[in-house]
Amino acid sequence: MAALGGVEGAGTLASLSEKSPALEEFSSGRAKKRRHFRWWRLIVMVLAGIYFLGPLYAGIKFSLEDIQGGFSLRAIESIPSSPGFSAAFALSMRITIVTVVVSALLMIPTAIYVHLRVPRMRRVLDFVTVLPIVIPPIVLIVGVLDASPLWVKSSPYLLSFMYVILAMPFVYRSLDAGLGAVDLKTLTEASRSLGGNWIKTLWRVVLPNLRPALMSALVLTLALALGEFTMASLDLWTTIPVWIYQFQNASNGHVQIAAAMVGLVGAIVLVTIIVSLDRSRSGRRKMSTK
Repeated sequence: MAALGGVEGAGTLASLSEKSPALEEFSSGRAKKRRHFRWWRLIVMVLAGIYFLGPLYAGIKFSLEDIQGGFSLRAIESIPSSPGFSAAFALSMRITIVTVVVSALLMIPTAIYVHLRVPRMRRVLDFVTVLPIVIPPIVLIVGVLDASPLWVKSSPYLLSFMYVILAMPFVYRSLDAGLGAVDLKTLTEASRSLGGNWIKTLWRVVLPNLRPALMSALVLTLALALGEFTMASLDLWTTIPVWIYQFQNASNGHVQIAAAMVGLVGAIVLVTIIVSLDRSRSGRRKMSTK
C-alpha cells in the first residue's frame, strides 16, 4: 500500500507538472537560473586562476630555461652555491622563528585576557591593531632607527620585533575570530572547577580549541616575515628578499627569478602542509567522537 501510495503520489505530481504550464515555467526558470549562476561562477574562477597563476607560470617557465631558451635546471641548482645565499637564508629563518614565537607569546594571552576579563577593550584593540596597516612600513622603520640606540640597530632581531608589529593585525584578528567561535568563559570555568590552574587551562583546554585560528595566524606571520623587503633593506640586513634584489648575475637573470619562484612555491607548499595537518587532525577528532 505504501508503495502504491508513493507511485500514485509521483504520478499525481507528474500529471500536475504536465497540466500546469506555470509550474513548468517556474521549474525551467529555476533550472536556467542555476545554470546561469554556475557559468558565471566558473568564469570568475577561471579569470581569478589566470590572474594569480599566470605570473607564477611565467616565472617558473623563465627560471627553467637557459640562455638559448631550452629546458634547464641550472638556475635552480646554482641557487645554494650562489654567493651570500646561505647567510641570507639562515638570517631569514632566525628572524622568522623569533617573529612567530614573540607574536604567539604576546598576542595569545592578550586576546584571551581581553575576551575573558575586559570585553569592552575589544574595540580599542581593534583600532590599535589596524594602525600597522595604516602607517607605512617605511615610516615605522625610519622612526625606530632614529630613536633606537646603536646596540639595538646592530641586532638583526630588531626586524623580528618590527615584523611582530606588522603581523599584529592578522594575528589578532585570527585569534579574535577563533575565540569568538567558542564559549571561552564556560571552558575556562569548567577547567578551573576541575582543579586546573591557568597554565593547564590555557595549554590543554583553550589552545586545542584555537588550533584553526593559530594555524591561520602562523601561516600569515610566516608569509610576512619571509617576504618582507622594505624594513630589511633600510636596516641594511640581507634577508632572502633583499638577496634576490641585490643578486646580480653577469650572464642572465634566471637565478634571481628561480630563487623568487622557489621561495614562493616553498611558501605555498608549507602553507598547504600546515592546513592539511590541521584538517586531518580535526577529521580524526570528529571520527573519534562519533
